[in-house]
Amino acid sequence: MDDCIFCKIIKKEMPAEIVYEDSQIIAFKDIQPAAPIHILVIPKKHIPSLVELKKEDEILIGKIYSVINIIANNQGIDKKGYRVIVNCGIDGGQEVGHLHFHLLAGKKLGEKIV
Repeated sequence: MDDCIFCKIIKKEMPAEIVYEDSQIIAFKDIQPAAPIHILVIPKKHIPSLVELKKEDEILIGKIYSVINIIANNQGIDKKGYRVIVNCGIDGGQEVGHLHFHLLAGKKLGEKIV
């Protein structure tokens, strides 16, 4: 989608502090961080939300989690821990219509949710 802010970042039409990039995935620092380390990890393929994943996206989603582990190691947070959040839809708190994974770390993160 041309008006998607994340697609504009992928195309380098908007600036972002990129911490990881390959042919399928890009990760960059969130401009409104909810933790000392807050990185958004997104597929370059425009997938509007988690609910719109297709069978052919399964490998890509698995790769995203592998990339999250690489980023965690590079950021030095792999030993102390981190949280990964995916918001889905308006009621789930999704603000941008492009699937994205929030990687949060750098402090003790709240009580257990589940």
